Amino acid sequence: MAIWLSGCAATVVIAYLLGSFPTGYIAVKQLKGIDIREVGSGSTGATNVLRTLGKGPGAFVLVLDALKGVLAIALVYWLFNFTSSQNFIPPTVDAQLWEPWIVTLTGLAAILGHSKSIFLGFSGGKSVAISLGILLAMSWQIGLATAGVFAVVVAISRIVSLSSIVGAIAVSIFMVILHQPLPYILFGITGGLYVILRHRTNIERLLAGTEPKIGQNVANEPEPTA
Repeated sequence: MAIWLSGCAATVVIAYLLGSFPTGYIAVKQLKGIDIREVGSGSTGATNVLRTLGKGPGAFVLVLDALKGVLAIALVYWLFNFTSSQNFIPPTVDAQLWEPWIVTLTGLAAILGHSKSIFLGFSGGKSVAISLGILLAMSWQIGLATAGVFAVVVAISRIVSLSSIVGAIAVSIFMVILHQPLPYILFGITGGLYVILRHRTNIERLLAGTEPKIGQNVANEPEPTA
């Protein structure tokens, strides 16, 4: 029992550290020699990298950030398979019941790490790309459906933040429609609300009609630290 619980706790911590790995910060620092937190929105995510370095680096950071989410959830699946094969899971524990809960906790830890990176003084991105990776690993159907909503909205509006917010709302709807386990539904609600909260300055600009579209630059306006 102790080994299994320790493994679950370690997985959550590792997921936070994976999420914390500052992909966008390192990319911009290496390629342009600047701190991306001092440019544009102040976010270390793929959108701000896109505005700073262009499409190639932006896409590269997007993919790597999504992979962080995939790896975090894959680690949970590996843990349950390994502990089950080694009989580390107590007979009184229903692994099929517990796995979705650990997946949810791990996913939330990774999202938190991405936006509050321990390597960057608890600053970071807005957790959109890593959330997509987590969703693809949890349920590829929901991941693809959410990506589809994002793509449609961004194609129409040309505003990444609006597309991210609509996608965050759509996640919970897809979770319910596709009859996902309760922990996954709670992940969709909690993760979606957190992503929207991380976009609060974007929401203010959207309401004011000043949110930049793809290809436009946003004036330096670091994200709130609260």
